[in-house]
Amino acid sequence: MKCKRILSLITAAALCFSLAACGGAASTASSVASSSETATSEAAPEATPAAEDAASPENAADGLRVAGLKGPTTMGLVNLMESDAGANYNFTMYGAADEIVPLLVKGELDAAAVPANLAATLYQKTSGAVEVACVNTLGVLYILENGDTIQSVADLKGQTIVTTGKGTTPEYVLRYVLSQNGLDPDSDVTIEYCSESTEVLSKVQAGEATIAMLPQPFVTSALSQVEGLRVALDMNDEWQKVAGSQLVTGVLVVRKDAVEADPEAFEEFLNGYAASVEAANTDLEGTAALCESYGIVAKAALAQKALPECNIVFERGEQMKTDLVNYFQVLYDADPASVGGAMPADDFYYGV
Repeated sequence: MKCKRILSLITAAALCFSLAACGGAASTASSVASSSETATSEAAPEATPAAEDAASPENAADGLRVAGLKGPTTMGLVNLMESDAGANYNFTMYGAADEIVPLLVKGELDAAAVPANLAATLYQKTSGAVEVACVNTLGVLYILENGDTIQSVADLKGQTIVTTGKGTTPEYVLRYVLSQNGLDPDSDVTIEYCSESTEVLSKVQAGEATIAMLPQPFVTSALSQVEGLRVALDMNDEWQKVAGSQLVTGVLVVRKDAVEADPEAFEEFLNGYAASVEAANTDLEGTAALCESYGIVAKAALAQKALPECNIVFERGEQMKTDLVNYFQVLYDADPASVGGAMPADDFYYGV
């Protein structure tokens, strides 16, 4: 791996996706991305010597300071990180989103790939000092079944679904999809919540549950561990059927002062990011190897299997705004605190 400008590579045994620095939104931060990052970071390797060398202060560039989380929200960045152009930026990886929040608030970071509703919360917390530049990850939630009963959402009636995310995004997404398909989440199905994805998987492995909702890349790992387990429903597809827009997981949020300081340089960064995402979706083997090298995923083989299912995108402009507004509205209706207490205003959407 080339020695790129990564300020720090911080591993975490598990992610407790809280926003203590963001006041009342702490309990409702997106555990979709949290679970996704946990699935990769729990087994992530220690920083390699090359990464440690790149983390030294003398290797720091003077350009945009960009942070990412281990997991899908950063997989689309790795090709830019490894490119020659990547030497112009300071890339930092963290194990948990609550490490990124205070740095963005204080202006010690310029941009970060984070869960979508965290971006909305940061907008409120900073009184509009940040904006969302692009959507980088669509839905990563899937309904898994050990069996062949579930072919549609309607087939979930009378079933027990084991998942994570009580009081957070996974619950809101599941309840919305169920209700829009004519099912009462409180009476037509039984939703059993676990504290983390590993607990969900253990129940499926033990035969205590046959239907579960999990995020990628944990889904890929689960499918390899439980014989007969299959993907029954893609929640991104099911969301799109009833919401008329795509389900969003991750975005790139940026401080407005960083953009205003050099608009052309930021556009150049976005162009490089778009090319990096394209490479992530076309050069699976190369991208997977980089994911392992940068400590985002423990093994390249797992990353290569998961990449096609992680819905990594580069979406900006009106499509970005449409998808996010619809997504935020569902979260706001379920719990206003999940998006920082209010819907973001139009100035939250960069370039729209």
